[in-house]
Amino acid sequence: MSKKTISKEQEQFLLNVKKEKRNILLTQISVFLLGILIWEVSARLKLIDTFLTSSPSAILNLIVEYTLRGRLFHHITVSVLETISGFTIGTILGVLIAIGLWWSDFWSKVIDPYLVVLNSLPKTALAPIIIIWVGAGYSGIIVTAISISIVVTIMNMHSSFRSVDEDKVKLLDTFGASKLQILNKLILPFSIPDLISTFKINIGLSWVGVIVGEFLVSKAGIGYLIVYGSQVFRLDIVMMGVVILAIISALMYKVISLAEIKFNKWIK
Repeated sequence: MSKKTISKEQEQFLLNVKKEKRNILLTQISVFLLGILIWEVSARLKLIDTFLTSSPSAILNLIVEYTLRGRLFHHITVSVLETISGFTIGTILGVLIAIGLWWSDFWSKVIDPYLVVLNSLPKTALAPIIIIWVGAGYSGIIVTAISISIVVTIMNMHSSFRSVDEDKVKLLDTFGASKLQILNKLILPFSIPDLISTFKINIGLSWVGVIVGEFLVSKAGIGYLIVYGSQVFRLDIVMMGVVILAIISALMYKVISLAEIKFNKWIK
């Protein structure tokens, strides 16, 4: 649509939407900076115990120190690769299993109660058992991440597949479309928004699995840094690990959000 075809009212509405988004972003940044400022001032005035909470300046200095030593990027790389592996494998397996359950009503009804039970179990509490079964090291950590994300993926995607308009499915079936054609032409395209939403959920869940696994067996990674800091009573190292974890998680979530925006523009 060209600018000539946009009315003044619509143009004003679009400007107001952009203005609101800009104000929200500025407010978010301001709240974040204000929180950092209050934290730093409270630490310098000794209103809080820096042994327990550290301070933004101390955390920044520690990040610089670890970076100069070349150790920080190693820990970050290990955790990010584990998370991406767990996220990718868990999502792919979950979608494939969800497709299988959609394909067979019989197995969908058989597996459904087991999925409910698995989803209600505290997967993080099962991490020690998983690591013993799979083995200590990267494989155990990745499988822990997969075990946390795969059940959610199956349930979300299977629910999305089943929510497709039944009349459309019957229409394609009437015209002689095979089950595979219905899946490719209707079910999967319809479920892409839900798949992207599942991506957003799985990023956080994969990080949970990786950090829990690193707490137990890892010799490198952000989870290892947090555990090491707590063991030697260096809570500044613990806080550094938490801050880095928050930043990387936010960046990965933002990448998926940008992909979602691009996809929405493409389908329009």
